[in-house]
Amino acid sequence: MKPIVSIIMGSTSDLPILRKAADFLEQMQVPFEMNALSAHRTPAQVEEFASTAQARGIKVIIAAAGMAAALPGVIAAITPVPVIGVPVSSSLSGIDALLSIVQMPPGIPVATVGVNGAANAAVLAVRILSLSDPELAERYKAYSDSLSGKIVKANEELAKITDYKYKA
Repeated sequence: MKPIVSIIMGSTSDLPILRKAADFLEQMQVPFEMNALSAHRTPAQVEEFASTAQARGIKVIIAAAGMAAALPGVIAAITPVPVIGVPVSSSLSGIDALLSIVQMPPGIPVATVGVNGAANAAVLAVRILSLSDPELAERYKAYSDSLSGKIVKANEELAKITDYKYKA
């Protein structure tokens, strides 16, 4: 299937973090591509990627980078496709990357998730795509509904091992 989400990392060292996004997209049956591009080391390739993304059918881009974290913003400056930035903890606990991504100038938005939050970036991408894909919306709803079930089960397990219970 033709990819509709693109996962871009500034370095292949980011792959362990971005694998979580890939896993969720696979679970939701969303076709995606994955590439390593650097805003600083491969600027011409970043420009080519961003300027052709929409024409290639890409509907959402997940872009991750650490330190200066220029990649999401550079991509967002070139393409009209929504960009979700994932700040990667490579120095300063990822705060430098987070601040770089969230401080975009007016007119160049980058949605941003938490440091190393690739899984949430994929969830946000699926939510965006679900607006125009009823089948994906159903798969996402089933996933979303399963989240509360996990907490209910965890609470039941907790009750078995502790005397501390909420009393109204």
